[in-house]
Amino acid sequence: MTRTVLPTHHRTVKVRDHEIAYREAGPADAPVLLLLHGFPTSSRMFRDLIPRLADSYRLIAPDHLGFGRSAAPDAADFDYTFAELAAITAEFTEALGLDRFALYIQDYGSPIGLRLALAHPERITAIISQNGNAYEEGLGAEAWAPVLALIEERTPETEEPVRAIRSPDGIRWQYETGVPAEYLDLLDPDAWHHDAALMAREGQDEIQLGLIADYGSNFALYPAFQEYFRTSRVPLLAVWGEGDQVFVPAGAEAFRRDLPDAEIHLLPTGHFALETHAPAIAALIDGFLARRVLVRP
Repeated sequence: MTRTVLPTHHRTVKVRDHEIAYREAGPADAPVLLLLHGFPTSSRMFRDLIPRLADSYRLIAPDHLGFGRSAAPDAADFDYTFAELAAITAEFTEALGLDRFALYIQDYGSPIGLRLALAHPERITAIISQNGNAYEEGLGAEAWAPVLALIEERTPETEEPVRAIRSPDGIRWQYETGVPAEYLDLLDPDAWHHDAALMAREGQDEIQLGLIADYGSNFALYPAFQEYFRTSRVPLLAVWGEGDQVFVPAGAEAFRRDLPDAEIHLLPTGHFALETHAPAIAALIDGFLARRVLVRP
């Protein structure tokens, strides 16, 4: 069946006097899918997914504050924590009048989206987790070692290895690592060059170090996230790049501990699975939402 390709709109809205940029596509009255990106990227990571689903869903993908085309207030003027980014995201959905939506969460988008689900469980119709972690076993030991050291104690010595994560080489590593050789030429080099340019902007050093140092606050909420899964029985689809060394496949499999009906798919790719497998992921999402959400009473 040929799908209608609808245009993607690039819009902004004010939240607490901060301009939040977002991409939107699809019919205004269609079921909503809120797409929450990770580090160090932006809503641009959804550029290949959005057109593949926009004939059936209303897709909305904001750039988190400090990322992409959204405002990036100085770290001295805004408290860059995951609690604050989740609150901004909640206010963003309210500004757009979104009262029911499915979540697509990846990397940073996972704790942001799951905090939103804790605060407003009645709004969440389903969760698609693409390398979006909620379990300790999902943490890749080598990749997380410098981050855990920074969380334990923030010093110039612990900052430097973490600072390298958002360097051009560190960003490219996140895109390429775990991608099999036969898929490497599907990676668009513009993706990591785009992210690196945004990460090099003035003020990003303190913004990103502050967020990474705050990541431990998400670990503290893992039990609450897992309790939410058990009590809500929210339909969940995990589409996971099995070569990811940041959030390893055990994090995907762990969802079944609290959601026995979770659908888990490990794909032969890395952390940014949409770069190589957008068509497959779109098909999995479409089928999942049709089975588990749209037909539900």
